[in-house]
Amino acid sequence: MTHGSSDARRQPLHLFITTAGNNTHSVGYELHQKALDIRDGRKIDSSFLPVIYAAETEDDWTDPFTWAKANPSMGVTIPEDSLRRACESAQQNPTEENSFRQLRLCQWTQQAIRWMPMHIWDACSFPVSEESLIGKPCYAGLDLSSTTDITALVLVFPPTAECDKYQVLPYFWLPEDNIDLRVRRDHVPYDIWRSQGLFNVTEGNCIHYEYIENFIERLRQKYDIRELAFDRWGSSQIMQSLQDNGLVVVPFGQGYRDMSPPTKDLMRLVLSKQIAHGGNVVLRWMMDMSNKTLTHCYKGNIESLNGS
Repeated sequence: MTHGSSDARRQPLHLFITTAGNNTHSVGYELHQKALDIRDGRKIDSSFLPVIYAAETEDDWTDPFTWAKANPSMGVTIPEDSLRRACESAQQNPTEENSFRQLRLCQWTQQAIRWMPMHIWDACSFPVSEESLIGKPCYAGLDLSSTTDITALVLVFPPTAECDKYQVLPYFWLPEDNIDLRVRRDHVPYDIWRSQGLFNVTEGNCIHYEYIENFIERLRQKYDIRELAFDRWGSSQIMQSLQDNGLVVVPFGQGYRDMSPPTKDLMRLVLSKQIAHGGNVVLRWMMDMSNKTLTHCYKGNIESLNGS
């Protein structure tokens, strides 16, 4: 946008200053990523001086120490009390959280309004033991992908006499040949997650549905899967095969009619800490990403949904 506009000057100087936002396809985000790359040594550009005052992703956004990281003049030009009042308001009203983090802490977020505040989700990081769930009844949800998206299978175990929480076991897959592309395109550490054993891969550049089907059949030998909900898109063949093998399969749409009741139930269970998800990193990232979809789906009903 400024290339060549100052070639006539011997020592041109361009200044860019901004807070963060939620559009990761914007010019601002592109410059932010360039600044990070130069600051951290991934790129070299002697004509570009990055100066970043911002909270890190893992920082506690309610901590005054975090506020100071993003506001070096706090206590001088910005009263700490004004930040405290804004933070308290955001804690009481989840719809204000992302605005506080973007404008006060310079954190890039996935959307302007957040349906599921992530600190509430993180409070349900209770440990989940796969071995303790062997033989117990559960319900599954499957979202198939084709080439570049993640295929996800999640098992949910209802509360029993020994446990008063819904326990969650997630499984994820990506095509092996597309991981590097996804890392570069999405700026998401799929390669690291793979090395940590947080998700699996299937050979080639597309998901092998037969592999997923066989994986589900192995899980059925381990857990009592009562039903499997699935997105109708691209899943008819695998669903028919699983149904022929005795598994009860239930189609589940991605629209408001099907999504509204269970997402309200999910919010209620998370708020009451009746869910245990083990703090799975990939599942957390997916929940954070899904905030954008769910926020768009419910539009102006976010506050009433949070209160349901």
